[in-house]
Amino acid sequence: MSKARTARTYNQRHIPRAYTPGGRRVSIYVSWSYPAEAGRYAAELDNRFSTMTEVRRAAWPAYEDPQWSDPYRFQQGIAGSLELFFWAWVPFQDFVEDTTGHPVPVYQRIDQAGFPTPLDERVLADTDVLFVFGLDHMITEQEAQPGEIEALRHFLAREDARLVLGPHHDVGASDDLSEREMEYHHHRDPLVPRQQRFATYVRDLMKGLGIPAVNRYGLRPASEEGNRIAPLSTVADLDTRGWLDGVRNFNFHMHLPHYEVTADDSDSLRVLARQPIDMSRPHPFTEAGHTEFNMLLWMPPHGDRAGDVLLADSTIFSSLFGGDDSLRNFWRNLVSK
Repeated sequence: MSKARTARTYNQRHIPRAYTPGGRRVSIYVSWSYPAEAGRYAAELDNRFSTMTEVRRAAWPAYEDPQWSDPYRFQQGIAGSLELFFWAWVPFQDFVEDTTGHPVPVYQRIDQAGFPTPLDERVLADTDVLFVFGLDHMITEQEAQPGEIEALRHFLAREDARLVLGPHHDVGASDDLSEREMEYHHHRDPLVPRQQRFATYVRDLMKGLGIPAVNRYGLRPASEEGNRIAPLSTVADLDTRGWLDGVRNFNFHMHLPHYEVTADDSDSLRVLARQPIDMSRPHPFTEAGHTEFNMLLWMPPHGDRAGDVLLADSTIFSSLFGGDDSLRNFWRNLVSK
C-alpha cells in the first residue's frame, strides 16, 4: 500500500475541481453507512464485515505488524476492516490522479462522523467519471432516493459522462442452508459468512435507471500458477470503445458477483467479458451448467443518455487483491478513453 504523498486531512468540505480538456475528473462514491457497518454486533454470524481481529487470525501473519495489530494505532473491530478498504483504494486514486491530473475524492453515503452525502450535484457537478462501490449490506437498508436517480439521469445526459457501478456479491440468498454451505465451500474464504448480501443501494440505482442487470452469488474464479486469476473470456466485436484494450485479466478475488442480464435486448447491455469459474468444488450456478460468469457489462450511449454505463466489481479497484499491468491498463481505459 502506497505511502501518503501529502499530509492527510479529514472532516473537510470538498473543493470543486475545474474542468480541464483531456483530464477527466474521477470520483468514488461508497454506498455504505459507515456507522451502520462498523456498529454491527460482532456476535452476529451473517451480513457483516469481519472484525480486524478476525482478519488478522485468518490472514496470519500478514497483519501482525504493529501498524495493523497494535490497538493503539489501528482499530481492531469492524471499523478496522472498513479502514483497510480506504488504504487499498489509495493506489487506484494515485494512478488516476497521475493519469488525469486531478485528485480523486472518496465520498461515503454516511461517513464516520455521521455526515450524510446523498448522490446529488455536490458530488456530480465536478465529476466526469463516477464509480459507485456497492458495499452496503442489505440489512442496513441504504435505499436510493428518487432525487438521486434523477440527478444521475441528468449526469448521464452530459456528453462523455461515465458511470461505473460496482454492486458486490450476494452470497447465501437461498433459504436452503445446504445451498449456503455449498456456496461457502466453493469460494473458500473463511472471512465471508454463509450469508452476506450486498448492494441494495446500487440495485435501486440500476432499477431506477433502467439497467437490466442484478448482482448474484459470490463465485471463485479459475486461477493459474501462483494464484493468478485466469484470463478473461472477451467479446472483442462488442467492445467498440476499447475498454479492454491491453487487458488480459483483472485481479484475483475469492468471491466475485455474476452480473445477470435480466432483459433480452443484447445491444442495450453488452457482456464484454466473462470470467472462467473454479470448477473444483460445486456451486448452485455451476450445477446449473455454467462454467463462466459475467464480469464486465457496458451500456453504450442511447437516446437521452449521452454517457456510458459500465458494471465492474469494486474489488477490481482495490490493491488488497493484487494487480498488474493488465489491470492498470483497464483502469487507464476507464478514465481516459
